[in-house]
Amino acid sequence: MLWLKAAHILFVMSWMAGIFYLPRIFVHFVEGKEAGEQVDRLAIMARKLYKFMTIMMMLAIGTGIWLWLAYFPLIAGWMHAKILFVVLMLVYHIWTKRRMKEMQEGHLDHSGVYYRWANEIPLFLTIAILILVVVKPF
Repeated sequence: MLWLKAAHILFVMSWMAGIFYLPRIFVHFVEGKEAGEQVDRLAIMARKLYKFMTIMMMLAIGTGIWLWLAYFPLIAGWMHAKILFVVLMLVYHIWTKRRMKEMQEGHLDHSGVYYRWANEIPLFLTIAILILVVVKPF
């Protein structure tokens, strides 16, 4: 079971690396476009990063479900809260897909500041998940 936990942590870390970086690409795309710079490469980078992080997300969710089923009788309240925050992270993941598709069309509809602030959402979700998993407050 420890190997499964290690794999789960690795997949979650990889997913989070992508989910933290993709909005930064949005910022550079918007600000580069405003400055008249060539931003086509950023749209390509975003598409490739999204594919990678989606694979990592599926592996993280898969190993997470496997762990959940292995420990199902031991589930406490903290796990329900963690699942809620993971679902919110999935919603954010879908939000990034929509923005990435807008990039492929050559536009993003908000400012660089908007995407900088949006980039903080997964950080707060990750902090909540980490506290729930490590501290198990309830």
